[in-house]
Amino acid sequence: MNNIIYIFICVCNAGTWVTASAHIITAVIGSGVLSLAWAIAQLGWVAGPATLIIFSLVTLFTSTLLADAYRHPDLGTGHRNYTYMDAVRAHLGGVKVQLCGLAQYANLVGVTVGYTVTASMCMGSVRRKKCLHAEDNCHVSTTIYMIIFGCIQLILCQVPNYHKLSWISILAAVMSITYSFIGLGLSVAKVAAAQLNEGAEVTTTWPTVSEAQRLWKIFQAIGNIAFAYAYSTVLIEIQDTLKSSPAENKTMKRASFVGISTTTIFYLLCGCVGYAAFGEDAPGDLLSGFHQPLWLLNVANVSLAIHLIGAYQVGPI
Repeated sequence: MNNIIYIFICVCNAGTWVTASAHIITAVIGSGVLSLAWAIAQLGWVAGPATLIIFSLVTLFTSTLLADAYRHPDLGTGHRNYTYMDAVRAHLGGVKVQLCGLAQYANLVGVTVGYTVTASMCMGSVRRKKCLHAEDNCHVSTTIYMIIFGCIQLILCQVPNYHKLSWISILAAVMSITYSFIGLGLSVAKVAAAQLNEGAEVTTTWPTVSEAQRLWKIFQAIGNIAFAYAYSTVLIEIQDTLKSSPAENKTMKRASFVGISTTTIFYLLCGCVGYAAFGEDAPGDLLSGFHQPLWLLNVANVSLAIHLIGAYQVGPI
């Protein structure tokens, strides 16, 4: 998911397009980046990158529209809407507020469940990889790690004002970049090794599956790409960090362009290089396709788990 991490660097509405761009980049780039190689493998060299670019344009367009919803009724001097729900209430009102709230809470439940499962798998993966190097038959239950993750969240939820824990947002953003670059670096190394070893060439043909299975995987791939770009629920909060001159909506539009463009370039690199490394066998989680070096994979999995701990808390509703 999409990942929804952003850093509260600016307070008292003193942010600029530079800081807002940084917020957007750290908000968008999340664990979803690890599934992009698999997504492009399902769509192919042409449709895969094209779909990424299309969703980036859609995200940029919707972000531009949402940036104009920050103030109401006047875009420059109207009342501030501090959250996504405030913007819905100001512009739509009535039953639409309840419907939007229902959709947003449903989305939150789904995201938090996904975070819990993914984080527990990452923590279990560290132990599993160590176990596999010691013995052939190794089973590691993720239940205990789900409980640990839940206990950590219960402790963090007791803090009345999460903005006071901005350090965990910064840490989570660093962790997000860490595991993403590890996955990218390992993919580059695998492609380079394939060039030096003729027997290590990767295939880029469709596996033998039924038409229904192929169609289902294509839709899954499109969903993965769409999820990787989701950050609308934090856009208003990011915009609320901006200073009022120049107008927040103009600054936010510029920041959205810079942030989404940077993210798209990074996504194209991770997705395409990952596909080049594994071909049709690209895993759903890029990190799971590598088995060495063990220490680097452990760093990546721990980084992902830490990132999700912060993401679980920061995601606003």
